[in-house]
Amino acid sequence: MRWLKLVLLIGAFAAFHEARTMSQKVIVVGNSAELRSSILNAKPGMKILLKPGEYEGGLFFQNVKGEPNNPIVISALDPNNPPVIKGGGECLHFSEVAYLEIHNLVLIGARYNGLNIDDGGSFDTPSHHIVLRNLRVRDIGPTGNCDGIKLSGVTNFHSENCTIERWGDGGQGIDMVGCHDGIISNCILRFEDDKGQGIQAKGGSSNIRIFRCRLEHAGSRAIQLGGSTGLQFFRPPLKAGQEHAEARNLTVEGCTIIGSMGAVAFVGVDGAIVRFNTIYRPKRWAIRILQETREEGFVPCRNGVFTDNLIVFRSDEWAEGGVNIGPFTAPQTFTFARNWWFCLDKPEQSRPKLPVPEKDGIYGIDPKLRDPEKGDLSVLPDSPASKIGAHAFVEAKQRK
Repeated sequence: MRWLKLVLLIGAFAAFHEARTMSQKVIVVGNSAELRSSILNAKPGMKILLKPGEYEGGLFFQNVKGEPNNPIVISALDPNNPPVIKGGGECLHFSEVAYLEIHNLVLIGARYNGLNIDDGGSFDTPSHHIVLRNLRVRDIGPTGNCDGIKLSGVTNFHSENCTIERWGDGGQGIDMVGCHDGIISNCILRFEDDKGQGIQAKGGSSNIRIFRCRLEHAGSRAIQLGGSTGLQFFRPPLKAGQEHAEARNLTVEGCTIIGSMGAVAFVGVDGAIVRFNTIYRPKRWAIRILQETREEGFVPCRNGVFTDNLIVFRSDEWAEGGVNIGPFTAPQTFTFARNWWFCLDKPEQSRPKLPVPEKDGIYGIDPKLRDPEKGDLSVLPDSPASKIGAHAFVEAKQRK
């Protein structure tokens, strides 16, 4: 009996040692073949580090799965000299993955998407627990529905400190279809005012928070809450007899939005909060309220909340009083409060045309931006708008 206990003890120790060794295993790769092989054979806890240099894109991987507290990490060996994955249909594509982290990579020149993560079409088993950190994605497409970062059927995810520039003229910088329980934070998106969208959450997406992001001319609609999705792509799948929406429970706060035809678009969404953001010189509208998916069972775009935002605009770049409302929507269900509206060239024309009365709105008073021509949209120490806008977001969190 003692001998058996000793064998079991030794076996348990060996298994623990093997697991610990695996959790600490680091693999350094220097070319595309080594990278592909390492990811295909990755185990929980493995860290794959890419040497500086250029790697061939078009890399597809399936069932790459870490474990709780033991993720698989793909990152740069030297974050100050990040590797470049270039070209292919998609620089990187991961399907049916879990507990995966991707850090400090540059993804450029793909024909369709820079980074694509999806559920492999198995809607009941989403990819989950994904972390994207310090990625730089640029020059994707350039034409058509091509995205910088595309997420389809992904839950429990966080994208932070990523920079996305120049994606497809009909695509998105960050596109989320049927994604849930996610965070987009401290990301920068840059493009042109009239091409594609910046950040989009649609296809049944829910419980997503976008905060502290900066969007500079990030497409025709800088942030799109909802959208238009083929019914077969909703996650979870639509069920007859239920109320449907393109998205629910989305939050945008502490963001800075410069340019774009429309800064924030509520599109077929049921419940979205937009607060403590700074919107500077949108080319037509600060807000759009639209309904593009009109099939049976879909509720009208409703229950939006727009509060404590700072909106600075010019009269010659302003249409419909800054608010565009489409048919089949429920604008009367929206709430507006404590927003600061200022028309640069004609302060007397600062009041927007809102669908419902605003509570405690402020109109026509200069917020005293620090240096907007150089991109600094914080406010001077004597600003009367110190408690409104993106610069006030931290303080707002502390007050709660």
